[in-house]
Amino acid sequence: MAVKIILLVVFFSIMIGVGFYSRKKAKNVNDYVLGGRSVGPWISAFAFGTSYFSSVVFIGYAGQFGWKFGLSSTWIGLGNAFIGSLLAWLVLGRRTRIMTQALDAKTMPEYFGKRYDSKSLRVVGSIIAFVFLVPYTAGVYNGLSRLFGMAFDVDYHVCIIVMAVLTAIYVVVGGYMATALNDFIQGIIMLIGICAVIGSVLAGKGGFLAALKELSNIPVESAVTTGPLQGSQGLFASFFGPDPLSLLGVVVLTSLGTWGLPQMVHKFYAIKDEKAIKTGTIVSTFFAIVVAGGCYFLGGFGRLFRNEPGIVLADGAVAFDNIVPTMLSSLPDILIGIVLVLVFSASMSTLSSLVLTSSSTLTLDLIKPVFNKNMKEKTQLRLMQIFVVAFIALSVVLAFDPPTFIAQLMGVSWGALAGAFLAPFMYGLYSKNVTKIAVWASYIVGVGFTVANIICSQYGHPIIQSPINAGALTMLAGLLIVPLVSFITPKPDKKKMEELFKCYDRTVVVHNTTSLEEELEDSSAKNSSNANKENKQSNKQGNKQGGNKSNHKSGNKSGKRR
Repeated sequence: MAVKIILLVVFFSIMIGVGFYSRKKAKNVNDYVLGGRSVGPWISAFAFGTSYFSSVVFIGYAGQFGWKFGLSSTWIGLGNAFIGSLLAWLVLGRRTRIMTQALDAKTMPEYFGKRYDSKSLRVVGSIIAFVFLVPYTAGVYNGLSRLFGMAFDVDYHVCIIVMAVLTAIYVVVGGYMATALNDFIQGIIMLIGICAVIGSVLAGKGGFLAALKELSNIPVESAVTTGPLQGSQGLFASFFGPDPLSLLGVVVLTSLGTWGLPQMVHKFYAIKDEKAIKTGTIVSTFFAIVVAGGCYFLGGFGRLFRNEPGIVLADGAVAFDNIVPTMLSSLPDILIGIVLVLVFSASMSTLSSLVLTSSSTLTLDLIKPVFNKNMKEKTQLRLMQIFVVAFIALSVVLAFDPPTFIAQLMGVSWGALAGAFLAPFMYGLYSKNVTKIAVWASYIVGVGFTVANIICSQYGHPIIQSPINAGALTMLAGLLIVPLVSFITPKPDKKKMEELFKCYDRTVVVHNTTSLEEELEDSSAKNSSNANKENKQSNKQGNKQGGNKSNHKSGNKSGKRR
């Protein structure tokens, strides 16, 4: 127990310390929201990855989909790496960075407003972002609290409050730079932790081959698949699992969905330059392969723990959120401590990104343009900090009455946000012919279908049974609707579009030419240089003193000789 507490105290202290260290980097709106658009490749890549993979993935998705698909759930992690990370950076990275600077857009709703010349799109976009990010944060709390309950037997509400207070402190004080730098530290912890956990869990089952053999002997039940495959053995250890079509839906939602999430693409706004984008692409992909691939690979062995208490309930239902905590419960204290820090890292990085995105969106895209166009920059900064606290408080209230499944909760928010935003955002970076009516159509389809499906589900007749598949459908629908509606509606001003798209002929420009990584290196170098100077000065003084003593002695000797 002592080891776990010490690890957490050290972790909390570092997070808060980084927040206060970053305070000097958050003196204006641009610095607070974007870090001055001067964030280097490693920090940007880790910020992207840690915001992507929260406790929702580690506890919720890994447990649920590992149980349903077996080892083939690893494809979800690989899809996240190559579609959600690699392809996202290649397709969106450079163009997002250049276009948002050309438009002077700091948030996704502001991008919509300026790109499509519509104040209404900006305001409605900010409302959509705020409303559907709340369920996401509640899911983050839920996953973390279940793990803490297993490790410390701590009350659910205490876990939520501790995490909320810590996140509020470093986001309010340090803004984006505090979030990004903490993400880097948290990312390193996640990389080390996931490798250690996988090795330990498999060792507890006799090694990889023994665990694989046991998994292949488990028959497929009717809840997973129907027809001739029902009762078959070996499918949970097979290449595509017992239900490849459902697996594909999960891959699409969790991989392509990130392209339309405001808190994810926001990382591209802040990256420093062309070289940083290229390096960040590689680092982000590697991070996703290890962390996401590792999470789902671990979850794929969840059925080996099916006879443990709390997994299969008395009524036959499976408590998906208990699977991963049960897998970890028998680990040594030091490893459980690492896992706690790992999941805390994943959760805090995602939560901080969400609250910063929401507060900046409300302030810059709703309050300022609608109520006070001439709002002073200092007032904007203070208002964002107030909204950070308010948003965290609201998500805490929702988390106190937790929903049944973390993954379903996340599926609703991802479906609505990605369905509404993905298509108009991506097409807007590449096509001069996308119209504002097409963007409205995407908003309506993404949000409208999600809300309709939720309402119908309350009456026991959902349009699509799985929120995951519903979310994937809204995204794909948006990708078809936006070009179709743009084709049949009046085109935007050609000259304006030609002028705007000339921005891609220029390289990425940043006013602050020193990234955070370089500043840290410079600071270290200066400290080293100062230390060397002090040593040299002390040596000189020592030599002088030695010389004076020597002269004094020789003077005395000569005096004696006389």
